[in-house]
Amino acid sequence: MVWGGWSEFWAMGGYGAFVWGAYGVTVAVLAVEVWLVRRRRRLARDEAARIRRRGA
Repeated sequence: MVWGGWSEFWAMGGYGAFVWGAYGVTVAVLAVEVWLVRRRRRLARDEAARIRRRGA
């Protein structure tokens, strides 16, 4: 594909909103997934520490 300039690149032949929107949604979903995994890991680690303290 050949574009005459950056504005044509971003417009993607009229499909830019769909293309860049899809990229945006994908990045947002991946960011939320990473955040949730880190949160679950932290909660599990805290719970394991709590259980160890109770048993000791």
